[in-house]
Amino acid sequence: MILDILEYPDPRLRTIAKPVGDLTDADLTLIDDMFETMYDAPGIGLAATQVNVHKQIIVMDLSDDESEPRVFINPQVEVLDGEREVMQEGCLSVPGFYEDVERIEHCIIRAIGRDGKPFEIEAQGLLAVCIQHEMDHLNGKLFVDYLSNLKRTRIRKKLEKLHKQSA
Repeated sequence: MILDILEYPDPRLRTIAKPVGDLTDADLTLIDDMFETMYDAPGIGLAATQVNVHKQIIVMDLSDDESEPRVFINPQVEVLDGEREVMQEGCLSVPGFYEDVERIEHCIIRAIGRDGKPFEIEAQGLLAVCIQHEMDHLNGKLFVDYLSNLKRTRIRKKLEKLHKQSA
């Protein structure tokens, strides 16, 4: 089922997600629905917070052909070196806007997979940036928070205007 994606400046995007305990059938259905929603949007990552479910669940697929679905439950990041990288980011909750954001370039990600088992991977480049972007959502933060007040205000006003026109 395709879920509604909350759009900035919706205050529900600022809700801090809670850790997932034992995986339930409802969690697995949510994960499937999140993938369907992300692919339909289309996007490469989606946090449960963006679909108004405040659990620490992220889905991601960085492939061009939807062949590498990844699930991160209760993710944690450990920085491996202090190198930072600037990449242009977009967001399904901030549609139509892309801005440069600086993030850690090399990290270890620890999480639980869809199978309920913990795993650890080393991430660099787009994967490292994407997991940090999605983890920000779980902490009530958006990529626009890294921008200047002027840029953030401009984006908010444009999206508010679009929301009023479509209402």
